[in-house]
Amino acid sequence: MLLIAAFLFLVLVRGCSTWSGSSGGSSFSLSSGSSDTSAGEESPTDPAETGGGGGGLLGLGGGGSDRPDDPAETGGPEEPYSAIPPPPGSEPLRDRSREGGTNQYGGAYGGGDLPAGRMLVQGAEDPSNGPLKGNRLVAFYGTPLSGYMGILGELPPEQMMQRLKEQTRAYSAADPERPAVPTIELIASVAQRNPGPEGLYIQQTPEEEIRRYSRLARENDALLLLDVQIGRDDLMNEVRRLEPFLEQEHVHLAIDTEYAVGPGQVPGVNLGTVAGSDIQRAVRYMHRLVEQEDIPDKLVVVHQFETGIVYGKQNIRPTKNVQVSLNADGFGGAAAKLSKYDILVSQQPIQYGGFKIFYRQDFPVLSPEEVLQLEPAPAIVNYQ
Repeated sequence: MLLIAAFLFLVLVRGCSTWSGSSGGSSFSLSSGSSDTSAGEESPTDPAETGGGGGGLLGLGGGGSDRPDDPAETGGPEEPYSAIPPPPGSEPLRDRSREGGTNQYGGAYGGGDLPAGRMLVQGAEDPSNGPLKGNRLVAFYGTPLSGYMGILGELPPEQMMQRLKEQTRAYSAADPERPAVPTIELIASVAQRNPGPEGLYIQQTPEEEIRRYSRLARENDALLLLDVQIGRDDLMNEVRRLEPFLEQEHVHLAIDTEYAVGPGQVPGVNLGTVAGSDIQRAVRYMHRLVEQEDIPDKLVVVHQFETGIVYGKQNIRPTKNVQVSLNADGFGGAAAKLSKYDILVSQQPIQYGGFKIFYRQDFPVLSPEEVLQLEPAPAIVNYQ
C-alpha cells in the first residue's frame, strides 16, 4: 500500500508541474506597424496553445533562460539534430557593448541591456523545447532550381553541406555557449513573374528535390527549413501542401512575406504584405502538428526586409510547441543592415531574431563576431 501511495503522489506532483507551466500570463500589443483588422479572430486564447504568456512578451526584464531543458525532465522527443561543437579553447563571446566603444560602421555595439549572445528579445520567454532553446541556427538559403537565388543552388549538395558546416563551425567558435546547428533553407515555392497554369505566380519545387535535401539534412544531423514565397496563393494552402515534410522531426517552416501579393499584383514588381493573423494561423497549424504527431517542437521563421510588409505583428504569438523568429533581410552596406535589424527585430520584438547575409551583395560581409554583437544576438543567421 505504501508503494502504491508513493506512486500516486509522484504522478500527482508531475501532473501539477506540467499544468502550471502553461497557465496564466498575457501579452501586449506592439506600438509600431499597421493594424490587423482580423486580430480578434486570430488571437489564440487557449492556454494549451499559447503556452500562457510564456511564449509572448511578459515585461519580465531579462526574460527566461535560453539554455536547453534537461530532456530527462521534459520527457519530449529526442532532438533530431546535432550542433557543431566549438573548437578547443574557444572563449565566451565578448560583450563589447560594455566597453563604451563604437564599431567601424559608426554604431554602438548593442545597447548593453542584454547579456552578450542572448538570443531571446527583452522580456520574452520560450516555454518550448525547440531548436533555438540552446542553439543558434546557421542556414544556407536558396533553391536547386536556380543558381541566382542563393548559395544552395550554386553548389552540388554535398559540397554545399561541407561549406555550410564550415560556416556553422565559425559561429560555434564565436559563441561556444550556444553551439550552432547547420540548417538548409530550401525554397519550396518560388515566386515568379509568370502567372503559371494556375495564375498563382509561383513555381513549386518538385517533391523529389525536397526529399533529396531532407535526406541530406537528416544524414548530416542538420535541420531543414522549408521556405514558402506564396505569390497570389493563400499562405495556408502553401503550408498544408508541405505537411508530409513538416511532419518530419527535422523539418521547420519559413515564410517569405515580401512575395505575397494580391489580385492584379506581380511578385518582384509589387511589394507583398502578410497579416500577422495569417502568420498566426501557420503558427497554430504547426502547434497542432506537434501535438497530433508527437514530434519535437517546431520553428516558424518570418522573413521581412521593410517595415509594413508584416502588419499586425501583435497577433504573432509563439506557443509552448512553436518558436517564432523575425528575420531581418536585405543586402547592402553594413551600417544600413545593422540599423534595419534594430528596426525590424529589436524594436518590434516577438521572441527571437534572425539576420540574413548576402555573400555577393553585402559590403562588407560581416564576420560572425560582428553579427553576434547585435542585440538581441541573432538566433538564426541565413546566408544567401
